[in-house]
Amino acid sequence: MSKKEILLVVEDDPGIQSQLKWSFDDYNVVIAGDRDDALISLRRHEPKVVTLDMGLPPDPGGTSEGLATLQKILALSPSTKVVVVTGNDDREAAVKAIGIGAYDFYLKPIDADILSLIVNRAFRVRELEDENLRLSSANSVSPLSGLIASSPEMLKVCRTVEKVAPTNASTLLLGESGTGKEVLARAIHELSPRSNNAFIAINCAAIPDNLLESELFGYEKGAFTGAVKQTLGKIETANEGTLFLDEIGDLPMSLQAKLLRFLQERVVERVGGRQEIPVDVRIICATHRGLIDMIESGGFREDLYYRLSELTINIPAVREREGDAVLLAMTFLEKFAKEHGKKIPAFDTGALLAIESYQWPGNVRELENKIKRAIIMYEGNQITAEDLELEEIDEQGLAFNLREVREKAEKKAVLRALNHAANNIAHASELLGVSRPTLYDLIRKLNVEV
Repeated sequence: MSKKEILLVVEDDPGIQSQLKWSFDDYNVVIAGDRDDALISLRRHEPKVVTLDMGLPPDPGGTSEGLATLQKILALSPSTKVVVVTGNDDREAAVKAIGIGAYDFYLKPIDADILSLIVNRAFRVRELEDENLRLSSANSVSPLSGLIASSPEMLKVCRTVEKVAPTNASTLLLGESGTGKEVLARAIHELSPRSNNAFIAINCAAIPDNLLESELFGYEKGAFTGAVKQTLGKIETANEGTLFLDEIGDLPMSLQAKLLRFLQERVVERVGGRQEIPVDVRIICATHRGLIDMIESGGFREDLYYRLSELTINIPAVREREGDAVLLAMTFLEKFAKEHGKKIPAFDTGALLAIESYQWPGNVRELENKIKRAIIMYEGNQITAEDLELEEIDEQGLAFNLREVREKAEKKAVLRALNHAANNIAHASELLGVSRPTLYDLIRKLNVEV
């Protein structure tokens, strides 16, 4: 039998203490009657959730002591979910408590069933936060240094990287801007036999065309005005290591031919020189552009594309990585809080829902910037959706409801089977492994149009 979670109930009324202890039979309930007892119990038991009555002695008729206790609890344990319990006349105090950092509030008189729902949800949210932090810690010692991920989509990419890394094959990384292409390129290098040698990165879009050739291939003294000494290019500098060409889709056509010759011959000629210099280097390229479309429009050489894409890795966008947005947010939250010398705050429920729901067009880079800004600007103990400059999401629309999740999965499977079977019920039922009557029942239940 699993150990019961600890719920701290801060309440001075003996009758309500007994009622709540009975109501929360699924938890190990610890009772505290005032602020001092509450803080002692908080340190001793480290509960994940606390219910806090606003009217505590020595101010049982007011809310000042309850608010002071709330501030102390969150100062000692910012991740604790505090549900404040107050009278109907104290709505203003309830709103103030939420502003301080309370998870939720409940207005008396107490309905045990409703309060239980709020407390259960608080435990669920805390459980998700703890799981995300655990995954974040696990990833911090990952061989794919710098990569933060737990989604099946990114774990598949990780496995691909581990297989690709020991080879010398030219590798092409495809993905939207901000998805972490350079992080994966470095991971390939670090897991390769070349890891003790140089990893040289160059952004083909960030250097003017007239300078890019000398940056890549180097130049001899006197090759052009200002060439006062012989200078090695990035390709030579990366000898016996890895060269990462970011935004390869922006490489001008004139240099595409020269890069292709290097890939074929594995020798370079510096600008202004005639000597062929052999270089042993692993090439990794990345782009957010559609190279196939560029080939068709004449913007990229087809022969170069096939030389660069001996192995291709497609990196999914953050919106396609189930659960990774919250995991990334938790990791960046801890990182930037430490950098700015602040106590690590928690995200409130609204912030977590907003992070999950937002599409993140700028991917990891955008998410990182929003968390950094929030750490600098937030006030109180929790970061809100407003701090992140994200739209508030209706929590009811994103409830953790197993029935809804199951129905969505069933509907998706039924639609897929019907599509594959060209709406033939007998064939679709065979694909799904169910009888025809069962499939008809599913179609009616899930409101599927055939």
